[in-house]
Amino acid sequence: METEAESRPRAHHSPEEEERLEKDHFWKIINAFRYYRIYAHERVTRSEKQFRSLSASHRKLLPNFLPHVNKLRECIEHNYEILKAIINNCNHMFENKEYGEIDIEGDLGPLKPASTFDMDKLKSTIKQFVRDWSADGQAERDTCYQPIIDEILNFFSLDKCNPADVSVLVPGAGLGRLAWEIARLGFNCQGNEWSLFMLFSSHFVLNRCPGVNTMTLYPWIHQFSNNKRSADQIRPVYFPDVNPHSLPSYANFSMTAGDFQEIYVEPNTWDCVATCFFIDTAHNVVDYIDTIWKILKFGGIWINLDNTMHRAKCKT
Repeated sequence: METEAESRPRAHHSPEEEERLEKDHFWKIINAFRYYRIYAHERVTRSEKQFRSLSASHRKLLPNFLPHVNKLRECIEHNYEILKAIINNCNHMFENKEYGEIDIEGDLGPLKPASTFDMDKLKSTIKQFVRDWSADGQAERDTCYQPIIDEILNFFSLDKCNPADVSVLVPGAGLGRLAWEIARLGFNCQGNEWSLFMLFSSHFVLNRCPGVNTMTLYPWIHQFSNNKRSADQIRPVYFPDVNPHSLPSYANFSMTAGDFQEIYVEPNTWDCVATCFFIDTAHNVVDYIDTIWKILKFGGIWINLDNTMHRAKCKT
């Protein structure tokens, strides 16, 4: 599955400047992935130093702490290998953009400290693998995604219409599982995502992870509080829980990269817009609603799930 990269035209930037800003942002996110190993080890090292500063009598109360720290370091190294695989050659994921060759083992230039914001986004993305592509996330998917899928099937009954003729848009697609599930039912489905953290990772799962539970991540190792047991912090998660390549041959599934409001401007083009915790991201929620209303076909439906309610709205 190829991903189309959409530019974000801004009136105060020339096309050349916009292109430069996009490339700078691309390499900034690549740098954050590369910086993960240093960042995560520094956090563990601080904990170890704090432990060693305790009195000998206090250290004896925690005889398993240093062995646990060593296990954390092993988990960090494993996560880093997965992150390297995600970004290696990810420049080729875009059909209409080239950002230069990425060879993680080669010379990518000096590694710069990533911002706390970018590292938080990366850690959040690692956890997103749990919800979207692991058996551990099934209960959450059943709560968040299944009501949306049920509403689509209720509105576009498979015994009354050909799902291939129904176009479904999923803005804020994240790692792509909801859009993938809708496409698996035969609908013409497109996911849209702005975050390169999510886009790099979704491209990796959807295109480079054949087979079931062939990959492992340790998503909880950055969490040093609210663990019931030390073992919970280093518990592995296996993904993907389904073969992403198992879509039926007739499935029409794609992902687009870019700003939802700037990409989707053509009116009356989508039979269904499905959003899950997406409108919460809006700077102005009315702008999102206006865009959704405009791009829906007459008789089309918007299905939304967020913090307050699940609802369907038909455009008449």
